[in-house]
Formats: sequence, C-alpha cells, structure tokens
Amino acid sequence: MIVLANIYAIFRKELQSYFASPLAYVVAGVFWLISGAVFVFLLLSDQGILQEIATNEQYGVPMSPIDVPYIFLVRFLSVIGSITSFILPLLSMGLYAEERKSRTLELLATSPITNWVVALGKLLGVVTFYITLLVPLLLYEAIALSRADPPVPPAVPLTAHLGLILLAASLLSLGMFISSLTNSSLIAAILTFALIIFLGILDIIANSLPQPLGAILNHLSLIKHYDTLVQGVLDSSSLVLFASYIILGIFLTAQSIEALRFQRS
Repeated sequence: MIVLANIYAIFRKELQSYFASPLAYVVAGVFWLISGAVFVFLLLSDQGILQEIATNEQYGVPMSPIDVPYIFLVRFLSVIGSITSFILPLLSMGLYAEERKSRTLELLATSPITNWVVALGKLLGVVTFYITLLVPLLLYEAIALSRADPPVPPAVPLTAHLGLILLAASLLSLGMFISSLTNSSLIAAILTFALIIFLGILDIIANSLPQPLGAILNHLSLIKHYDTLVQGVLDSSSLVLFASYIILGIFLTAQSIEALRFQRS
C-alpha cells in the first residue's frame, strides 16, 4: 500500500504540473488544431474518402463493397500516430531534465522512495495527460462513426486507440530516460525526437539487412505493431513489444537515477 501511495503521489504531482504548464496548453492546442484539420480533410474535403467514393460512383468505376468507417479510422489514426510522434518529445523532455536543472533531482535520488516508483509515477502522469488530449478526438470520431450503417463494432476503435496509447507510452518511457540524462529540456527533446525518427524507420532499415537480423529488427518496429492494432487486430506479440519498450524505459530511467544516487553517496 505504501508503494501505491508513493506512485500516486508522484503521479498526481506530475499531472498537476502539466495542467499548470503554459507549454502543455500550447502543445494541446496545436495537437487539437492539426488533428481537427486532418479529420475534416480525410472525411469532407475534395480529396476525402466520401468525395472519392462519390466520384467513383459518378463515373461508374466498378467498386467492391467498401467499409468506409473502417478505412477512415485507419487513415485518421495512422496520421494521428505520426502527429503524436512530433509532440511527445515536448511532453517528455522536462520529466527529469527540469528536476536536474532545479537541483531537486538530488532530493529524489537520495529519498527513501525507490527509483522505479518515481519513474512509474512520472510516466503515468504524462501518459494520463496525453490521454486527455485524445478526448476531443474521441468525441468527433464517435459523432462521425455514429452515422455508419451497419454500426462499427466497438472492438475495432477500442483496439485502435489502445494502440495509440501504447505507442505514446512506449515513446514517452524512452523519452523519460533521455530526460534523466541531461539538465537541458531542449537537448532531451532533440534526442528523443531523433530516437523516434530512428524507431520510425527501423522497418526500412530492417528490409535492407540480411536475414535473420532484418527479421529481428523488423519485429522491433513500433510502427509495424502500431499499424496492426490500428487495423483492429489485437495481436499478443504487439502488446508484448509495447510492454517491453515501456518496461525498458522505466528500467533505464531507474538505473540512471541510481547512478546519480551512487555519485551523491
């Protein structure tokens, strides 16, 4: 119970810091603006999926039955995943870097609270804030999908959004580790963004490598497993991979703070 209380205390402190941060509101505003524009473009623009189908019907282009809500959801969340990758470094950069800069990290490092408790509490705080960013998206997705006939099975959007949250949690966990290595939030953001780009092109790199190395790297691709969940396929190997990235980030962060604790002792 003491451990859970400590995790909750760190989680609450971290979450409150985001809702008190002007930068967090700027990030939220930009995210909502871009995601809203993407939503309208993919659904209602001249190049959107509805216009695409109407044009094909107008010119008599033979078409097999199309699951419009499903295609829209896959396209929309694929783009949202890319947008998310750009904003996550801004959310994770200050998790530990600001603590280092203000010299309060030494207090955490020498406190009786274990390092993994602090790391887990901080990660839960930033992931919860990210989930709040998704609430407006869920609302207008629900409005759009409510017009679908036949209705969209709930398991499909739930699995897709689970993939989005797991992707964010994995990248935020690794970003938290990077933040624990420096007292500069800017450097932490740049390095996290570089890592995200590397992980994003991991499958491309894997395709150019000989087997079995290429197959191993391809399996480690977050984008590949994210696309699987976005398509509504609840694959256990994808869940295990995301959990492994999250645990790895927490473990590396705890070891980073332990190294600082050793230096101070």
